[in-house]
This record gives sequence, C-alpha cells and structure tokens, in this order.
Amino acid sequence: MLTSELKKDIQTAYSTLLESKSLKARYGQRLMIAEVARTLTSDRIHSSGSDGSNEESGPVCVVEAGTGTGKTIAYAVAAIPVAQALEKTLVISTATVALQEQIVYKDLPDILQHSGLSFNFALAKGRGRYLCLSKLDGILQATLASNESLALYPDEIQLGVDAQALPIFQNMLTALSSGDWDGDRDSWTEELDAPVWSMVTTDHAQCTGRRCANIGQCCFYKGREQLGKVDVIVANHDLVLADLSLGGGAILPDPEDIIFVFDEGHHLPEKAINHFAQFSRVKSTERWLDQGLKVLAKAGPVLANDGGIGRHMSQLPSIMETLKELLGLLFVSLEGVVSMEPDRRGSIQPHRFKQGIVPQSLLAQSTEIAAQFRNMHNLMDSCCQILNEAMEESDHAISRINAETWFPPFSMIRSRAESNYSLWGDYSRAKVAEDPPRGRWIEIVEGVAGNLDFEVSSSPIIAANTLSHYLWSRCYAAVVTSATLTALGSFDRFKMRAGTPESTTYAVVPSPFDFNAAGELVVPAMSSDPSDADAHTIELITLLPTLLKDSEGSLVLFASRRQMEQVFDGISLTWQQRILVQGKYPKHEVLRLHKAAVDEGEGSVIFGLASFAEGVDLPGIYCNHVIIAKIPFAVPDQPVESALAEWIESRGGNPFMDITVPDAALKLVQASGRLLRTETDMGRVTLLDRRIVSRRYGQAMLDSLPPFRRVVN
Repeated sequence: MLTSELKKDIQTAYSTLLESKSLKARYGQRLMIAEVARTLTSDRIHSSGSDGSNEESGPVCVVEAGTGTGKTIAYAVAAIPVAQALEKTLVISTATVALQEQIVYKDLPDILQHSGLSFNFALAKGRGRYLCLSKLDGILQATLASNESLALYPDEIQLGVDAQALPIFQNMLTALSSGDWDGDRDSWTEELDAPVWSMVTTDHAQCTGRRCANIGQCCFYKGREQLGKVDVIVANHDLVLADLSLGGGAILPDPEDIIFVFDEGHHLPEKAINHFAQFSRVKSTERWLDQGLKVLAKAGPVLANDGGIGRHMSQLPSIMETLKELLGLLFVSLEGVVSMEPDRRGSIQPHRFKQGIVPQSLLAQSTEIAAQFRNMHNLMDSCCQILNEAMEESDHAISRINAETWFPPFSMIRSRAESNYSLWGDYSRAKVAEDPPRGRWIEIVEGVAGNLDFEVSSSPIIAANTLSHYLWSRCYAAVVTSATLTALGSFDRFKMRAGTPESTTYAVVPSPFDFNAAGELVVPAMSSDPSDADAHTIELITLLPTLLKDSEGSLVLFASRRQMEQVFDGISLTWQQRILVQGKYPKHEVLRLHKAAVDEGEGSVIFGLASFAEGVDLPGIYCNHVIIAKIPFAVPDQPVESALAEWIESRGGNPFMDITVPDAALKLVQASGRLLRTETDMGRVTLLDRRIVSRRYGQAMLDSLPPFRRVVN
C-alpha cells in the first residue's frame, strides 16, 4: 500500500530535485511517478490460468513515456524510496550499453546529489566481463588445465599463448597484485582482442564457484558480493534473462526480492526469444566430441579410478563415438531435406518445419541422438559431482589440485552435452503443433575451413510464456518503460509478445514537446511506389537533392542496405562528399564526423539503416531534417517471423495487419523520434512513401506518429 509517509518521501525527493536543478515539473513525469509508485506498492495478484491452475504474479505497470519526459528521474524517484521501504533491491535493466553507462555515470549520481535521497548503487556484469584468476594462473604456469580447456571448442577462434599475448597476461597479474586493476575487462587500460580475453575469462559452466582455490581473490565474486550491499543495481536485459534462466539468484538477488525496472522495455520480448533459443551445428558437434575424447584420454591416467570416477569415464568414449556416427548419418539425411538451391538474391534460405512439426524420419534420429546425449550428460554430471566433492573434502581420493584442474574442461563437456540433449529432446517431441508452436528450422552455414555445416535450431516464436514463467510470476514487482511501447495507438502488440499478466496496468504519459509547433511531417508527391524497388530508387536519386539543404544536419533512413548504396552511388559527387554512409565507418565515428561537420557550418547528411532509427541522439542543429525512404515493412522471411505469421494465420488472423503493419508503425515512430530531442528543437520529417496516404492501413499509421503539422502534396 502506498502510505502517506511514503508518498510524502517521493514528493519531497521530486520537489527537492527540481528546486536544486532549477527545473520545472513536467506533467508526464508527474503522472509516471504516480503510476510507478502506485503499482510497486500494490499486492501480488492471484488469478486462474488457462488450465484452471492458480497463478500468481507481482504487480506490473507498462508506461510509454515520450521523448523529453525524463523517465529515468520519474521511475528512480518513485522506485528507490519504495524499494527501500519494502527492503527490496531495485534492478534497473537497459537494452544498450550506452543507456546503462548513462544511468550509472550520469543519471543516478545526479539524482543522488540533488534529490535528498540516500542510496547506493552498482553496475552488474556477468562472469565474462571479469578475469578468471585460475585461468590466468594456468596459462602463466603452462598447466594442462589451460591447454585442455582451450581446446574444447574447435569451431571458435582459439589462440595459443604467443609472444604478444604472454606480456599482456603478465601485466594483468602485476596490476592485480598491486591493486591497480580490479579484473574488470572494461577498466583495463588497453584494448583487448576478444580471443585473447576469452583465454582468461570463464562462464557458468567452467566456474567452480565457492570451491575454487582463488575464491578469496575472485574478481567476479567480489563484484557479486558488492551487489548484495547496494540499494540499486544497474544491469542489462541479457544479464537479467541469463540470471533468471539459471533459476535466479546466480548473479542478481532472488527475483522475489527484486523490483525490476526495464528501461528500453520494448526490446525485452525479442531479447527473451533470443536468449531461450537453442541451436547446434552438426559437424562442429562432431569436432568437439573428438576434442572431448582427447580430454578424457589425457585425464584418465591422472584421475585413474580415484573416487570411482573411472567407472563413469570408461563408459563415455563408446557413447561419444556412437554420437559421432549418428551425427554423420544425420548430416547425410539433412542433405536430402535442406535445399541447396539459392533464391533470386543468391541466398540459400533456411528450411523451416511448418507448425514446428518435424518429419517422422528426423523424429527417429532426434530421439536416438537425444538418448545418447542424455547418457553422456548423466555420466559427465556424475564425474563433475565427484570432482566437486574432491574440491571440498581434504581426504578425498582425488587431490584438490587435480579436481580443480579437471573440473573446468569436464564441466564444459557436460554443458555442451546438456544443451544438445535439450535441443534434440525438443526435436524428438515435435510430433504435433503446440500453441503457440516453437519455430524449428535447419540452416546451411559456413563451418571450419570454409566447409558447409548444418545448424539445427529451435526457438519460441513469442516470449509470452517464457517471460510469464521466469519473470512475471517470480519478481516482486516490475515496471516496463520506453518511448515506443504502443503500436497503432494500442498496447496489444506488446501484450501478445511479452505475456504481461492480466492485472498489468498500462499508461501513456505525454511528452513535453509541442510537436505541432516544432515539427512538420511532409509526404511529397511522387510517381513511384516502393513496391517497385527499382523505380523508387531512381526517383529517390532525383528527389533527394531537392529536399536536402547543404547547410543543415540531416538523417536519411533506409529500409535496405541495397537501396541505400544504390542511391549513394547514383547521387551527384557534390552530395556524395557531404554524405556519411553507415558501414563505411563505425557508428560512433559516423556520428562524430557528422557533428564535427555541422559545427564547422558545412552541413552533413547521414545515410543509415535501422540501427540509426533508434537510440541515436542528434539534438538541435545536428538533425533538422529526418528523411524516411519508405515505410519499414519487414519481410517475414526469417524462421521465427515466418513461424509467427503462420501461427497468426492458423488462428484466423491476418499476419500483415496483425504483425507487419503494427511492427512497421512502431519503427516509423522510432525513426521520426530522431527529429526532436530537446524542447527547443525544430525541423521536419519527410516520408518518401505514398502508401501512407494511399493504402487503407495508412491512416492508422499516420495517427500513431507524433502530432506534427502535416503537409501532404
């Protein structure tokens, strides 16, 4: 319940912050503060599931807050006092590193300084961002453990400890010993290549946790212990999902003790789908089975039959050889299933199984492969348990040093076996369509040394069930916010994809911008239709020079790289010299060069794709004109999107109107949102696609855009 005392604390913090920074209260910001505070102090909700079971979820609110609302202040000022009063940890999760760093290094320190609130905060990172002391020791001592653990993944880039890498590792040890470095990759002063860093970091599968001899100095666990002592943790969606998939509490506190705020929350469903997808490559799996056999062969004489581990190890080679044979037969079978013929664009398309149903022949092979991986996993798990015991018991038959040496490579093999068992077990059960179905497909990919390989995949097509199970049912409470959560004026798209509880509250709070006065939406007369790509491209080449001004900052957004490059190649040399094309420079460098040119009064134009239509901040003179080449309709040619469209159609829906149009409308809002970034910005958005006024879906798209003045020629 939102008590009067807690309400007063929130109001005082907000008014203190405004007064301290000489700011005026924003209507949308006040509405958001009230909505967040009210939701987070509500009781857990009990409801009946579709199967008649009793379901429970924490209170959830979804708030769309337009650009300029100041949503970080809104949710922080409301959620921090509530979390402290309820003795819960506030976890703020973002989708991008840029926003994560802004919150940690700018927003939260600013709120702490000016609001009168007293709280502490920390940035959460996964194991992969920290040095593993055991791996570093192993490399510097040239132990067997380092050599074996690095050899398990022949499908990934591996480096030996060469003359260039060794001094880096020695410097790391010196910096750690002197206290000049905390083991965090992001605070290392020099740039580190990914293959070099991978040699001295670890993951959940390899980490021996509290049993590690270096636990007292472990960089990751020091960072994790810090998280248990702070009021606010700043994380990212991937880290939160990884923690939840491990049962919660592996990196972050238990979900039941967390109040989540998902900033950039429109990315959450997509992130969840990607995180819970499964895949395996056939030839690559054969190769790591070979490497695993070599590991076992070298471990055998060292571990012998100490502690009974030899009994389990002796059964593994025959199972792994059987798996290699089964995978070889599978590869031959898949050659008859997957078409090798390229499409008109020269690409070989993935073979997707309709409704996720796998044919009988593949079901039988999948069942046999799954059974062998299950046996392999169980035996490897027994070996790892024995090694775990050896690390804990001083009088164990296996010495602690041998257990610590062999646990990481054994655990890596176990993890790979488990993931393959999960994938092939999923395929073996794919006899009938689920609701919603999983997407299942096979894709031809380039393997080691340029040889072709088959990648077998399975994925949820929407994240609703996954998020309901792992997140909404477990967290204490949650806030989801973004500038773009509605599509065509409704939250229906987000509800379907995110599976938010029935009791969720939804709100749209207004931006402080006067869109009508500050911006203009122009749809010029055109003779071509984007459905005729060649004619549309030719007209863009002619039209763009008449729309662009050589003295201002402009952003031109394309839906396809092919059209962007064709337009650039066809435009005059005079304009080419003013245009920065995405891909020719890194994104950050494109933005730097653009701003530098505008600062010099020369004007500059950016040609960009989807990544420039979201999250790019070009305030004031840096962007007076946003030109959108065409409505960004996505072609559902990827397996997950195709499976989703198929499912919608099977339920009597229209995939184009139910998925494609809302998705495109959302992208249009994001693209047009690049124009006004502050309350003093002015400019225009030009859409070079007459379908917005000629098609029946166009009016709904127009109405979902910011209320700019409209000029339709």
